[in-house]
Amino acid sequence: MNSTHQADVWQTIRKEAESEARARPAMRAYYEHRVLAHDTLGQAFAVLLADELASMDKTLPDFGAEFATTIKKRAVDESAAADIHKIASANPACPNALSAFLSFRGIQAIQLHRIAHAYWIAGEKTFAVLLQNWCAKQFNVDIHPAARIGKGLFVDHAMGIVIGETAVVEDEVSIWHGVTLGSTFSESGDRHPKVRRGATLAAHATILGNIEIGENAVIAAGSVVRQSIPANMVAAGVPAKVIKSVAANYAAITAPSNN
Repeated sequence: MNSTHQADVWQTIRKEAESEARARPAMRAYYEHRVLAHDTLGQAFAVLLADELASMDKTLPDFGAEFATTIKKRAVDESAAADIHKIASANPACPNALSAFLSFRGIQAIQLHRIAHAYWIAGEKTFAVLLQNWCAKQFNVDIHPAARIGKGLFVDHAMGIVIGETAVVEDEVSIWHGVTLGSTFSESGDRHPKVRRGATLAAHATILGNIEIGENAVIAAGSVVRQSIPANMVAAGVPAKVIKSVAANYAAITAPSNN
């Protein structure tokens, strides 16, 4: 998603917030603080995430300005816009882009991870791990700040997601609640899964070790995966085995939206 599309997403959110504020005047101050007072999606996300952390621990400073700088420098806002567009366009449980921004903990947790990742690669590893810990407490999503996460993600419900240090999640991946991308006791160093573009990890799937989940592959709910799964295949069971190819109608539903 380029900067033009990013601006389109933000303008959509602003229009929806203004409409909601007119329909429910008592909520105008909320929508002003969260959306209408900000020029960009990045600024709004910086305030939202800083407020979430402040509500958790009153001893924390206001990170709003610092987060805004990090978001702009690392283009987190572009990835955030792609996430919002994906959820708002593909999830029937999401009423609109405004709801995706304000209410979907998966989107919020992923943006906080992206901020933590920026600090990690900048060498501020202690602060990055603190952000990881606060994200886990606030959103019940625990992603190591070194993990590499793509954009245009469909992170549904999000609660209970755990992603390890050397994991890679590419663009357009769908992740349901309770998913673990973990390691085994037999590996060190690069020890976590690599999830390729467009893959789907259903609820409570556990994927362990430095293995690959191929493009557009589907891991069924509750599966435990210890071996790589080829592209465009469905795997299920404990331990998981390939059972069939991905159905054409499923691929149509989960195909990347036109960004």
